Amino acid sequence: MAEKPWDGRFAEKTDKRVEAFTASHAYDRRLYPYDIAGSIAHCKMLAKVGVITGEEVAQLVEGLGTVKRELDHGKFVFDDSLEDIHMHIEARLLQVAGKVAQKLHTARSRNDQIALDVRMYLREETRCTIGLLRALRKALVELAAAHPDVIMPGYTHTQRAQPVLMAHHLMAYYEMFTRDQARMVDCLGRIDVMPLGTAALAGTTYPIDRAYVAELLDFPAVSNNSMDAVSDRDFAMEFLSAASISMVHLSRLSEELVLWSTAEFGFVTLPDAFATGSSIMPQKKNPDIPEIVRGKTGRVVGSLVALLTLMKSLPMAYNRDMQEDKEPLFDAVDTLTACLSINADMIPRIIVNRETMRRAASVGFLNATDMADYLVGRGMPFRKAHACVGKAVAFALDKGKELHELTLDELKGFSSLIQEDLYEHLTLEHMVDRRQSVGGTSTRNVVAAIDAARRVLAGEEA
Repeated sequence: MAEKPWDGRFAEKTDKRVEAFTASHAYDRRLYPYDIAGSIAHCKMLAKVGVITGEEVAQLVEGLGTVKRELDHGKFVFDDSLEDIHMHIEARLLQVAGKVAQKLHTARSRNDQIALDVRMYLREETRCTIGLLRALRKALVELAAAHPDVIMPGYTHTQRAQPVLMAHHLMAYYEMFTRDQARMVDCLGRIDVMPLGTAALAGTTYPIDRAYVAELLDFPAVSNNSMDAVSDRDFAMEFLSAASISMVHLSRLSEELVLWSTAEFGFVTLPDAFATGSSIMPQKKNPDIPEIVRGKTGRVVGSLVALLTLMKSLPMAYNRDMQEDKEPLFDAVDTLTACLSINADMIPRIIVNRETMRRAASVGFLNATDMADYLVGRGMPFRKAHACVGKAVAFALDKGKELHELTLDELKGFSSLIQEDLYEHLTLEHMVDRRQSVGGTSTRNVVAAIDAARRVLAGEEA
């Protein structure tokens, strides 16, 4: 059983079951690169302010490098009696560098140490997430650009409503993921605050230079309040909130891909490399990637709820409950990363079945609103036009026809304002291209949106 840092206070050795129960190294070991980087910066600062000597800092930095290499190459031995990654590194450093290792923890606590490690980890992962969101947005834009004239039904209440360009539909997801990326960028600013040097909760009596540590670790700011610094997990909750919204957007996209790839819709064909089959039915091609992404959304949302619940009743400052923040955070990061990455790879390989989409947009009275607009354009009040077209739809349903399949005489029976030019107004291209209001589905608008998105993405990648 390893010696504990707090053994001086206790008359009994820690029970083995307590060691196993309180151990977190099984999951917090992934923080070791950040823990070691933070320790190196900390000891350099201690030398700068004269708490340790230059020779001692050299020994510590060399020893920490040795420990990191062991961890990098999987040669490090873990032990439940050393409950977390911090104690493991400190204990191994004592073996590697000797008694000078006992000076490393001067002017810091595991409370500010773990706050630093999590922030450094999440800073890196958030930057990665931003890059993955950019890749996904680019994939959506390029799929839209490759199909600028494909018309499909737009839906409300999962019922066919009005024709839209498929590119317009895809660009709606571009907008969603653009907001997600903006949220991550905004979140990054609050992650990027350096807490080290606040110690357990009250600060330290040593003449430390926190700004120097922040400079070494590339933090633009240091925390203002020591109690807040060690107990703050807002930045993690904020990341999980942004991640949950991203997953909801991915889930919505997944749901549509599942529906669109069915025989009933047939709008798209998913690439074979991103689908699986059945163990019993030879004909099956299952949309497993969208389905699994849709399912994994619950995990990320659950992680957010777990952390919110964890933090909701904690008094100042650090409480051991907060050890439970890392597993949901790590799982959410891993899940979001995987889902963004696989979608960015899959989307460019989706096959669009344009004729199927066009046929679907040609039936179901998707031109009813345009017929009403036609009448409004000839002086009829909209509510009266709405009622007039509703009667025409009922009549067409009874005849087993679409509105544009009714004869001119039949149409004139509903209003004398109807002329031959109505048929042109009811064509798919005409209906789409008349919607030129800002944000509408007209070809001109959608092409402009794609061009603007490409410029934005190029600027972000520069």
